[in-house]
Amino acid sequence: MSASLKAHAQAGLARIDAAGRRRRRRVIDGPHGSDLAADGTAYVNFCNNDYLGLAADPRLAAAMADAARRVGTGSAASQMVTGHNSEHAGLETDLADWLGREAALVFSTGYGANLGAITALVGKADHVVADARNHASLIDGARLSGAAKHIYGHGDVEDAAACLAGLGEVSGNRLLVTDSVFSMDGDTAPLAALAEQAHAHDAWLMVDDAHGLGLFGPQGAGRVAEAGLDAARVPVLTGTLGKSVGAAGAFVAGDADVIELILQRARSLIFSTAMPPAVAAAARCGLSLARAGDDRRAHVHALVARFRARLAAADVALAASDSPIQPVIVGDERAALALSRALAEQGYLVGAIRPPTVAPGTSRLRVTLTAAHSATQVDGLCDALIRAWQAQSPGPEGRADDRRYVS
Repeated sequence: MSASLKAHAQAGLARIDAAGRRRRRRVIDGPHGSDLAADGTAYVNFCNNDYLGLAADPRLAAAMADAARRVGTGSAASQMVTGHNSEHAGLETDLADWLGREAALVFSTGYGANLGAITALVGKADHVVADARNHASLIDGARLSGAAKHIYGHGDVEDAAACLAGLGEVSGNRLLVTDSVFSMDGDTAPLAALAEQAHAHDAWLMVDDAHGLGLFGPQGAGRVAEAGLDAARVPVLTGTLGKSVGAAGAFVAGDADVIELILQRARSLIFSTAMPPAVAAAARCGLSLARAGDDRRAHVHALVARFRARLAAADVALAASDSPIQPVIVGDERAALALSRALAEQGYLVGAIRPPTVAPGTSRLRVTLTAAHSATQVDGLCDALIRAWQAQSPGPEGRADDRRYVS
């Protein structure tokens, strides 16, 4: 006989608490920018993904407010019924033009876009070959599809090639799936080499460029564009509108027939109310600003170089990353939490990332830098972090000393 649901929940929470892994939400009052009020306390925020500093830009707010006055606050139905507004259609056209693809399809969330695309394209008779550190949405999409799963070592092209070659003459379609910039490590997949392997082994390459879009490539079109990979090499391109674009939602882009098939099959789109048209209007404004945002991109990359130079000089363990995601590798999860708390006490909000999000023994601080930060703010964070790092003795597991994490 089953225990009561309340007792089941209490037991589950007790196990989470015993492991020291209960996560708590902060209440934010005001804009979600580089200066943040969380639970009534002011911080400099170094743990969001607003890479170009557009989330609090008044131009996006004005675009959203204007659209809300014109078309209302909700779309009222699925895209397949009456939820597809002219703002959605315009956003899809703008995305396709930016990314150099024939078509794009807008989803309400990045999770829904990846789930919808994978399950629309492959099924039980097929194969998904995936990087070991792919985002949860890519992992869950592969699981939900029912396809056979083949996991290769993180960023390891030879291992990916071996997985593909190992399929031999086995029937079924092959989908090779990777993030471009990995959200917890900040490093970049070897996209051109993966595209070559996909081509050599008759696989389709799907890339989630959520953390590359807006930051790299011509007009910020992402890591895929930076690598010069067109739709023939990357036939399935996904990304989000809630990071560099400063709004919300996500997309899948590719050849028109591919996008039409996803539209017809993606349950996460078909059975969801469409994003509010006003959000699409804000995303269109953010996209335009992101395309023209070379100065913002240059500022972010200068801050990344500044941050890395300061911490490297102090012998702080940094992951090898040229993106705004700068993980400080601690190792022990309690030590990572202690460092995060020490920074918060000095007015800097930096998240501690620990299992199960990352592997045991690789807990870290995930510092994210944005165009809204100033050099003075970054210098202040570096000073505080170096002090806390040097004051802290290694935890019971010691600090991570994996050379993969040291640039």
